[in-house]
Amino acid sequence: MSKSVEFFFDLGSPTSYLAYTQLPKICAETGSQLIYQPMLLGGVFKTTGNASPVTIPAKGRYMLQDLARYARRYQVTLNFNPHFPINTLQLMRAVTGVQLRHPERFGEFIDCLFRALWVDQRNLNDPAVVAATLSQGGFDPREILALCEDEEVKTVLKDKTEDALQRGVFGAPSMFVDNQLFFGQDRLDFVREALS
Repeated sequence: MSKSVEFFFDLGSPTSYLAYTQLPKICAETGSQLIYQPMLLGGVFKTTGNASPVTIPAKGRYMLQDLARYARRYQVTLNFNPHFPINTLQLMRAVTGVQLRHPERFGEFIDCLFRALWVDQRNLNDPAVVAATLSQGGFDPREILALCEDEEVKTVLKDKTEDALQRGVFGAPSMFVDNQLFFGQDRLDFVREALS
């Protein structure tokens, strides 16, 4: 029986982006299933008392260097977004809505937004920039905005975030294999071992 990895993520996390670039390959190589679990990192931080590493200047400087190291190792582009931190409430509602209502377009949707944030350095705090990004990605901004206002979508995102908290998540990315938590994109080797 093939294994699976649950990937709890928030678009506003550069380490979630790095994990996102690697997990499909790891799953393909181990014959495993990748289960995307959108959550609201701001809600996780608020409940757990955790915070972004960039709130501590020395740690923030180190993190930027470390992100660049991993991007080189993974051979992917990562340009730290100058508009960080991004308020991802609407974005994560959109991600949840597309996953719920248009699962066939989910992959291209999160790819569009991850690239906008961590490759093209777009200011997704600005609704006009979000709308332009969605249009360029082949999505109807009005349809996506309607998903963000959908009560079921809001509830699903809240529930997934609460589920993450109940299972011990304190940051992003967080991955589960057989209910074992692996935190951080720098733990992907352990994820691969658990899936093998």
